[in-house]
Amino acid sequence: MNSFLVSLINNPSLQDFSHNLMTGEITWLTAIFSLGIATSMALVGGAIGGIILAGKDLGYSLATMMGGLFALAGVVPAIAIGLVVLKFV
Repeated sequence: MNSFLVSLINNPSLQDFSHNLMTGEITWLTAIFSLGIATSMALVGGAIGGIILAGKDLGYSLATMMGGLFALAGVVPAIAIGLVVLKFV
């Protein structure tokens, strides 16, 4: 287990990824990672918003599903456009 962690830490591609992530350089891998993190946060936020807004009217389960899906419909294109703008500006 310890040798696996040492080899993982000393992996050059993982070191490049972590360096690019910490310095703010946007590569394909860091953009996909950022998109995944933002998508998961938007999903959770939309589900919580759906529960707060329509939980009693639609039922908590349906409001959670709809809130999560509708949040992704607006957030994912905005994040993708924002990453493209940050990459080329």
